[in-house]
Amino acid sequence: MKALTKTAAAAVLLVALAGCTQAPAGQSPTEASSTPSSDASAGASTDGSAEPTGEVTTDEITIYVVRHGRTMLNTTDRVQGWSDAVLTPEGEEVVEAAGRGLADVEFQSAYSSDSGRAIQTAEIILAANGASGDLALVHDPRLREFNFGTWEGDLNHTMWQAIADDQGVTLEEFQATFTPEVFANSVAKLDAQNPEAAKNWPAEDYATIEARLSEALDEIVATETAKGNGNVLLVSHGLSISALFDMLIEDYEGPQGGLKNASVSILRYADGEYTLESLNDVSYIEAGQG
Repeated sequence: MKALTKTAAAAVLLVALAGCTQAPAGQSPTEASSTPSSDASAGASTDGSAEPTGEVTTDEITIYVVRHGRTMLNTTDRVQGWSDAVLTPEGEEVVEAAGRGLADVEFQSAYSSDSGRAIQTAEIILAANGASGDLALVHDPRLREFNFGTWEGDLNHTMWQAIADDQGVTLEEFQATFTPEVFANSVAKLDAQNPEAAKNWPAEDYATIEARLSEALDEIVATETAKGNGNVLLVSHGLSISALFDMLIEDYEGPQGGLKNASVSILRYADGEYTLESLNDVSYIEAGQG
């Protein structure tokens, strides 16, 4: 695909939006805990080896951004944001194949959201990769999928059709002109109108999602450039990955139907700019299955 760049300063500015009200503050993601927190705005905590040294030894890193493997809720076509499900047996096999396909890549660091499906995916990839040694996986709640509020666990078609109806268009028309921003804001609007919303964490609007994703990426880039690391594994979720690229890449257009489970997209950071070098690549899966 054609590489597109946009100054990283745009992502940094988004950190100013980080007044997330979706959950109480205070819980930080860790390298050890896989228990999801209610706070997707908290910053990542690591041990001393993961802290920036202050000596920048590289200004370029390559981030292998992977969507989690197929889960039980993906199979039943249910809304899956902050709610979670384990990978299916086939989902595990596909992720393992992706890890084998990435065998030529030595990762110096690895990050995932704190959702179980993302952690499971990252751990399978690292085990199958074989080239990266015994890395401590950092679990960061800011890398979670969108929170869909009262839509969580509902049928995807029900949620998407409700959004299209609210927009006054057909479902096909809405999907053809899909953007993460319009989608997230529509979900948040409709969720707020649901009398049951007060019993749940409210669906996130796009500004909230932008703030946490950009803050997480800024910290990852600062940490990894300071440590001199070149290759970073980052496992997240379909819509959150699309939102991240939408923030960073000018005129970003996601694939029709969304990112595939276990697909790899390569995001390169150099000289303060991001370049999307590949998107929704399943060739690593195919290589690992061969």
